[in-house]
Parts: sequence; structure tokens; C-alpha cells
Amino acid sequence: MDNYAELTGNIATVGYGLATLGPGIGLGILVGKTAEGMARQPEVANRLFSTMIIGAALVEVLGLLGLVAGLLFT
Repeated sequence: MDNYAELTGNIATVGYGLATLGPGIGLGILVGKTAEGMARQPEVANRLFSTMIIGAALVEVLGLLGLVAGLLFT
């Protein structure tokens, strides 16, 4: 029980760190699959790229929501 008394700091920073894992993994998969699709069918590269940009924006919103939630609930 004495080890828990040594923990200090803001728990929101840990929550934000965990909240960035999902968008980080999501962006990696998104960009990887888009590059794979462009390599397989170069003629649809423009459509894939524009869809990827929209998807990346939506994934980044998750990271920002994690930051805001961490700051609001402290």
C-alpha cells in the first residue's frame, strides 16, 4: 500500500497518452491500406487519396476529443 502513496501528478496526462494510441494505430492502417490500394490500381489514386484525407481528419478528431476530455474532467 505504501507504493501507491508515491504516485503524484495529473491522471489526465495518462488518459491523453492512452487516447493517442487509437488514432495513431488508425492512421497507420489508413495510410498503409491507401498506399496498397494505389499500388494495386494507380488509376484510382486521386479518389483514394481524397478519401484518405477525409478519413485521416476523422481519426484525428478522436485524438483531439481525448485531449479535451482529459482537460475537462480534471
